Amino acid sequence: MDQPGDRDRIQSLERGFAVLNAFDEELPRPTLAELAAVTGLSRPAVRRILITLQHLGYVTSTGPRWSLTPRVLAIGQHYTAAHALIESAQPHLLALAERTGESASLAELDGGEVVYVARVPVRRIMTLTVSVGTRVPAHATSMGRVLLAWADPERVSAVLGSGPLARPTARTTVDPDALRAELARVREQGFSIVAGELEEGLISASAPVQDRSGRVVAALASSTSAGRSTAERLRTDVVPLLVETARAVGAELTL
Repeated sequence: MDQPGDRDRIQSLERGFAVLNAFDEELPRPTLAELAAVTGLSRPAVRRILITLQHLGYVTSTGPRWSLTPRVLAIGQHYTAAHALIESAQPHLLALAERTGESASLAELDGGEVVYVARVPVRRIMTLTVSVGTRVPAHATSMGRVLLAWADPERVSAVLGSGPLARPTARTTVDPDALRAELARVREQGFSIVAGELEEGLISASAPVQDRSGRVVAALASSTSAGRSTAERLRTDVVPLLVETARAVGAELTL
């Protein structure tokens, strides 16, 4: 049976985005056959979608291989331009990075992942390349735990109960009950610190950014490595700056 709203969805548009999203680090220049295998669509359907995207200027081909064009970046630029939060946060992120000497990031929740929407890098402390648009598991990050701590119960259940959770490192907490208890602690103390759960040696602290209605709209984070700091040092030296900066960003948002 159709779910509410299914009859209003445009299936061809969904398929088009499925093809666009199939281009990634593992398949930067896929063939039509590779795209069909990844998306589960037929080769004729993928071919029509690629031809349409090529006509619109979003993909190009060289021989049998396809690649994205710079035009796809415009989609992200439109998102940034339409969200006052990102524009307001950027100077605060820069100031935070200067005060701590560490990278500062802003992220939002999307399904079971957090997405970096603004970032000021200082040093490369992760094997994973992090930039605007990077997605990481919410349950394994301080930003994700902050966002989940203030999310509605249905959303939390959807994230924690959607199946086996990813375990990026041996230290990653994947038990749903343990994570719910941690979310309660995060909400009570007003911040989150996670060490070695997304990547060995990575320590991050996050605080919620609230709009003037009190709704948490993003998470602000500062990250460092175990070689330069400790979780306790972040708690005493960085968390107060994070909370202060998060409040300053939230104060600039309108209802």
